Amino acid sequence: MLWMMIAAVVGGVLLLAGVPKVRDRGAMLRSVRGYRVLPAPLERLVAAVLPWAEIALGAALITGFAARPAAAAAALLFASFLAGLTINLMRGRRELDCGCFAFGHGGEAPRIGWFHALRAGALAVVSALLAVMPFERPTVGEHLTAIGSAVVVIAAVAASAQLRTIVHPGRRPVDKHLTKASIELRAASTVSRY
Repeated sequence: MLWMMIAAVVGGVLLLAGVPKVRDRGAMLRSVRGYRVLPAPLERLVAAVLPWAEIALGAALITGFAARPAAAAAALLFASFLAGLTINLMRGRRELDCGCFAFGHGGEAPRIGWFHALRAGALAVVSALLAVMPFERPTVGEHLTAIGSAVVVIAAVAASAQLRTIVHPGRRPVDKHLTKASIELRAASTVSRY
């Protein structure tokens, strides 16, 4: 059942990645072009096909339909994401919209980092293991339990990611550019007491 749950988690990740891209095809094309790793004629094709491929692979992994071929295809997909991210990071190009799960909106500065590359690499390894590891076909009850467990795991990770955008442990609540002004004000008030 553990492997079924892991397959459902990877499938859920692919669904979460694919659905927003279908709804915003223009942003998807901008994101693919931003990576500068494909010839121009392929960029439009990849931008059109990629979201549907993610959704189809995600659904296959969750339902268990053709799970091994879907896992192998997912491994190749994540490996290509790893390659695109790594190439751009090594070029020093970090100001890119990752396009991983959603697109940057106005006022946000999109950036990629090694976290994105490591995440893609980890998902590629897990998907490859799903494609080659032997496991018994689960019962319907085990399958439903695995899917339910995967939903809980994905919801917990998504909630943690959202919480991280609000709470910044170890950071001062004053913006960095205001820190100098804060120090000068404290110094001035100390001097004025004497």
